[in-house]
Amino acid sequence: MDKKRKALLKGAAQKLEATVHVGKDGVTDKVVEEVVRQLKQKHLVKVRLLPSMEEDRYEAAEKLASKASAALVEVRGRTAVLAED
Repeated sequence: MDKKRKALLKGAAQKLEATVHVGKDGVTDKVVEEVVRQLKQKHLVKVRLLPSMEEDRYEAAEKLASKASAALVEVRGRTAVLAED
């Protein structure tokens, strides 16, 4: 993903609310299915990585992106933004 597209997606993501939450179970199949479903509809998804999650938030975001065949736009705090690849 080039810098220009990444910057545009980051800007668009600021207006979004987190619609997927990853809890203590981490990145599960159900979470991946939900992200894939939302990516097909919206093309951009904001994911909240809750503090109860034991896995590192950067690793969890990368894992979720790879399983959902999505592009990881950014991880800011405990929020990750994924875009349709």
